Amino acid sequence: MSMNAGTLFIVATPIGNRSDITERAIEVLSTVDLIAAEDTRHSKSLLQFFNITTALVAYHDHNEEVRTPQLIEKIMQGQNIALISDAGTPLVSDPGYRLVKAAHELNIRVSPIPGACAAIAALSVAGVPTDRYRFEGFPPVKMVARQACFESMVKESATLIFYESCHRIKASLADMVATFGDHRVAVLAREITKSFETIRKATLSELLRLVSEDDNQRKGEFVIIIQGADQESQQSLVEMDVDRLLGIMLDELPVKQASELVAKITGIKKNQVYKKALQIKATD
Repeated sequence: MSMNAGTLFIVATPIGNRSDITERAIEVLSTVDLIAAEDTRHSKSLLQFFNITTALVAYHDHNEEVRTPQLIEKIMQGQNIALISDAGTPLVSDPGYRLVKAAHELNIRVSPIPGACAAIAALSVAGVPTDRYRFEGFPPVKMVARQACFESMVKESATLIFYESCHRIKASLADMVATFGDHRVAVLAREITKSFETIRKATLSELLRLVSEDDNQRKGEFVIIIQGADQESQQSLVEMDVDRLLGIMLDELPVKQASELVAKITGIKKNQVYKKALQIKATD
């Protein structure tokens, strides 16, 4: 621990309902020397509501590089600083990584003040397996990159958690249907803890229909949770890969050679792939 240095507090704030803030968060935000906020205008109203008068400074994606050394210098001089995002837990798809990393490198104490997190809140009510999950944050903005991102996770058995904005929720759900399939179970969590909170568990195709037919269901902030692939689904995907690869290989190679290559790629036993190759050749 750096001698005489202050502490960097990572403070979770409400994701909607202001009553979800913790007493400890209020205490820390009231007593630190400075609060670094993603959006000072947004955070100012929250702080005013709780009569917190601590000075604010902006800390966001566009000024992280410049602002980080400035904040670190203040902490090294003995000041305590709290980092907050627009809502929820900082660094969970929000700015802050540079600052926390720099603090660790200088042996500055970094202390979490836990609280609301949209991803965990949605997962807790989703009704899907929670023993293993992957938080993926926001999918890529561009369609091709987004589809490739989803494609890389089709066989993942862990529950998948995504954030999405109102501007791309329909497009993302459409790409999810095309990639994960019509019948993959998913949960749409919209405006968590707010007045128009929606928690809907259904198939991806049903969720796409929901947001397509109701303009109100395309408003707000979204968490999408997709149930992981089960063993049956994974097996069918492997079989699809085998059929597709054999179809390509058999156009160029003898049955034996094509089977050996496909077996190496997929991990399926050679004799199983060989039998499948013979079936495909027989139907040609």
